[in-house]
Formats: sequence, C-alpha cells, structure tokens
Amino acid sequence: MEKLYHIGFGREELGQNPPQIAFLSGDPGRAKRIADDYFGSATVLSEHRGLNSYLGFLGDTPVLSATSGMGAPSLSIIVNELVQVGIKTIIRIGTCGSIQPHVPAGSVVISSAALARQGAANDIAPMDYPAVADPFLTVALAQTASSLAIDHHVGITASVDTFYEGQGRVGSANPHLLRSQQGLLQEFQHLNILNFEMESGTLFKMAGVYGFKAACLCGVIAQRTEDERVILTQKDDAVKNAIEIAVKTVEKLGALA
Repeated sequence: MEKLYHIGFGREELGQNPPQIAFLSGDPGRAKRIADDYFGSATVLSEHRGLNSYLGFLGDTPVLSATSGMGAPSLSIIVNELVQVGIKTIIRIGTCGSIQPHVPAGSVVISSAALARQGAANDIAPMDYPAVADPFLTVALAQTASSLAIDHHVGITASVDTFYEGQGRVGSANPHLLRSQQGLLQEFQHLNILNFEMESGTLFKMAGVYGFKAACLCGVIAQRTEDERVILTQKDDAVKNAIEIAVKTVEKLGALA
C-alpha cells in the first residue's frame, strides 16, 4: 500500500507487528506528548500538515498516537485512512466544556454516546443512526478511572461542528444566534447531556458503519454553568488524567482493546 495522502504513511511503515490501536488527539502537541511520555522510543511516522503520527509500544502492544485536527470533517479523513492501514480500535483523547454543575473543570468525561449535530456524521450515516461508543471499551475506561481515583463522569456528549454558535455561545463575534441555537445549553442540560465537544459523534458513527471499536474521553477545561472561559490552571491536569486513563486501559487490555 502506498502512503495515504493525509496521514502521510501506509502499512509498510508500520513494520512486521503493526498496531491495531490508535490514540487520537485533535492537538498535535497532545499526540506528541503521549508518544514522548508513554511510548519510550517512539518512531515519527509523519508530521505532514500538522497531522502528526507516532508509532510506539505500551508493553508488548504496538500503538499509534495520531492527530485528527480540529472538528469532525478533519477527523473523518484521518479515521478513514487509519482504518485503511489496519487500525481496529480508536480512543479519542480530547478536551471539552461541561454543561452540568456536577461535572467540574479538571474532571474527565467518558462518552457513552453522542448527540451528533454534525454534517460529517450525516455523510457517514443518517441523522437517526445511533452514535454510540463501544460499550465494553467504555466500561474498561471507567473502571480504570475508578482504580486511579480520577474524578470521572460517564454519559452523553453533545458533539457539534462549531465552537461558538453550535455550542450556544453568545459572547463571541456573532451575538445573533439562530433561533435553533438560542438557549441550547439549557436545553441540553435538561436532556442530561454532560458536555460539548466537536468530534465524538462522527467518530462513533464511523465506528458503527466501518466496524471498528471507538471510545472517547475528554478532560474538562471549562465549566460553562459558572463561566465561559477555559480554566487554564486546570487544563493540564484534566488532559493528563484523560491520557493516563486511556494509556492504563490499553496496557491492561492490550490488543483486546
């Protein structure tokens, strides 16, 4: 197989023991952080267009740490190409904003399913096609979080295409939200949705259609029931906790993840 255009590598670059598991981060810096901190000696597969990918091992298990870019359209390209090179399990490690008072900044949300308000998701499957995480992988992540005594919350995520309008933010360059976006935060709170992010709905639909396992966990970096701002003092701990949960789960499950 030739190198795939967006991820910048093909199956030949993955060696004789190719990985079947990938950690997927929107931020290329986070993908590199995972590789540097947990893979020991990581191989740089590509840093093409900021879509960085690294190959390493957790124990005897080969693993990729890859970058999806921001948002579902970019993620859909990367996930498609990762599946083409043989990836069978994808764990998204991201960040999010909480919309529930009991989900504080610094904690981790493990998504059991997503309300997918995304054009990319609708290109994969109809609007009413369920966007659900792999239940066994989701439970494994929650069990790991409990064993590490990390504050975590399992539930439904709102996955949208835009950071401002699509999440009902009013304090941006556009103060005139469409009627369908006005009061969105309060409406989703009443539906017991835990958080907003921008990728999991498309990832989960792709998993259902393509036939791979998917999970998503996000460090909470904003508590929108209190303040719209990202809480930078707690961001690093939240992201570190999400990474730790994902890594320890794969170490425990290995190729079975």
